[in-house]
Amino acid sequence: MRRSSRRSTVRAAILTGVAMLALGFAGTGADASPEPAPATTEQQLADYIAAGLNQPGPIADSGSACTSGSGAGSGNGSGNCFGGSGSSTGSSGGYSSETAAYGPPMTSWLAAFGYGLLNPDATPPGANDWNCKPTAEHPRPVLLIHGTWMNAYNGFAYMGQPIKDAGFCTFTFNYGRSNLLEGGGLGSFLPGTMGTGYIQDSAKQLSAFVDRVLAATGAGQVDIVAHSQGGSMSNWYTKFEGGAAKVHNLITFGATHHGTSLDGIGALGRAINNFGIDVLGFVEIFVGHAGIQQTIGSDFVNRLNADGDTVAGIDYTIVGTRYDEVTNPYDLTFLRAGPGARVNNILLQDGCEPDLSDHLTMMYSPRALSIALRALDPVGHPQLECSFNPWLMGGGGSL
Repeated sequence: MRRSSRRSTVRAAILTGVAMLALGFAGTGADASPEPAPATTEQQLADYIAAGLNQPGPIADSGSACTSGSGAGSGNGSGNCFGGSGSSTGSSGGYSSETAAYGPPMTSWLAAFGYGLLNPDATPPGANDWNCKPTAEHPRPVLLIHGTWMNAYNGFAYMGQPIKDAGFCTFTFNYGRSNLLEGGGLGSFLPGTMGTGYIQDSAKQLSAFVDRVLAATGAGQVDIVAHSQGGSMSNWYTKFEGGAAKVHNLITFGATHHGTSLDGIGALGRAINNFGIDVLGFVEIFVGHAGIQQTIGSDFVNRLNADGDTVAGIDYTIVGTRYDEVTNPYDLTFLRAGPGARVNNILLQDGCEPDLSDHLTMMYSPRALSIALRALDPVGHPQLECSFNPWLMGGGGSL
């Protein structure tokens, strides 16, 4: 592709991203500058979580029983599925797929999001070198797991190459690809919108991909770097899909481990649902199964944490941001260590107030990248960076 043509493509991607963001944030009343929410006390957080766990009924039926999985394939085309699963409800489905050609590196989330919409199967830089073999210094491959309404490319167009350059074999895929009839919501009409199917089904897809990576690399375990739903979905994988022995480090950013209030929508919906009106079932048509499953008090969130936050043998690095408008209150992302697990809960702004990253731009934050690298290799990358990273755009304020 000629340079002028590439510039036109990227410019169109950016404009598309801007248009999508305008639609997405218009209903939240978000301003152009962030306002941090008041700090939540431990007691308030405990009460908030308990309010969800003690509800007599779920916010919305999580739906998937994940009882009838389909076969797994391992082809090289972007349309090949590995580990898609069905559901006894008949409303599940969807699949996971490999990525295709490499997309360009990006420092701005806004630009990466737009490019990912136009190129839904693009591979983030640094990922999916299937000839890569782990070294003695870095014995575990690193899996990069995107979030809801995202894809592998726009989730990791910034972090992918630096993690690869640090000496790690890195791999990623697109999961939870569901159409409207399969419960993907209206967002599934956009080609770059993934991670919308039932999270239990996506965890089965992750399980198949982990096994494929282990087979290809000869490694015994993987490390996972995950964003948003990718974190809670990976957590489900370690608890219920045989992943406990296969994951050493679980590093999450803005993960919905204890659900989210969705700016109060989830809390309000639960209250209305308790009067017998399934308002969140209606919302689910728009946001997809995975979106509703991540609200406080859902069957998914309750089951995920019923036996404790963690799994023995896994080291957890859990990162939240004060300006998170999606996983809110941001405290809900943090975990409490159970027996045999180590948890490092990190607020992105601790020691770095200039970092104004929100839920999405935290994946384009130099500080967030340095946290991931330190968790993966504390000896080789002991220092944390600190630089300005603006809300909504990322990229230090430039595209």
